[in-house]
Amino acid sequence: MEYLYSVAAVLLAYLLGSLSFAVIVSRVMGLNDPRSYGSHNPGATNVLRSGNKLAAVLTLLLDGLKGWLPVVLVKWFCKDYGLEDGTLAMVGLAAFLGHLYPVFFKFKGGKGVATAAGVLLGVDWLLGLATLATWLIVAYFSRYSSLAAIASAAFAPLFYLMGDRAAWYAERSITASLVLMSVLLVLRHRENITKLIKGKESRLGAGKKDRK
Repeated sequence: MEYLYSVAAVLLAYLLGSLSFAVIVSRVMGLNDPRSYGSHNPGATNVLRSGNKLAAVLTLLLDGLKGWLPVVLVKWFCKDYGLEDGTLAMVGLAAFLGHLYPVFFKFKGGKGVATAAGVLLGVDWLLGLATLATWLIVAYFSRYSSLAAIASAAFAPLFYLMGDRAAWYAERSITASLVLMSVLLVLRHRENITKLIKGKESRLGAGKKDRK
């Protein structure tokens, strides 16, 4: 029975992750589909290019929520339903994969930064805050959102291992899940990495001329 609960939790996490809130919020607010302009990425950063800050904030929060909620629910009900850390790891990864490859949107999703942050906050709020702090520091000094995301992805598994026996007990399954998420997140930024190397990546707060 515990196996069925685990499978159901992972499936539901993937389906929740498959809700592309960049597209949903844009439709509800009467905005253009974010996949039709800018970077064509269904994420908060691209929604911001529409000029609607509220839509971008809502997208960011909802994309983060869909990563956080399934992980926290598994933690809450793990004792009642016999769910273990392996299930928690798979649920977090499933929500992240749902964002990258959403079944409701022809498996064409976003880069997963906000959803990954939500998963990390669900695993432990200190882990999430440390990773978010990394993003803020790199973004502040470099003015590159993509570079901040890549740096955060690289440090997240390290933070988790560094906190072992101090803030939490690091589990192999969760470590493996975080490493895989980090690798996928970096791969989703391949084009950004190329632009960074060529000096053509858009900076945060750049004008329209800088974005071309």
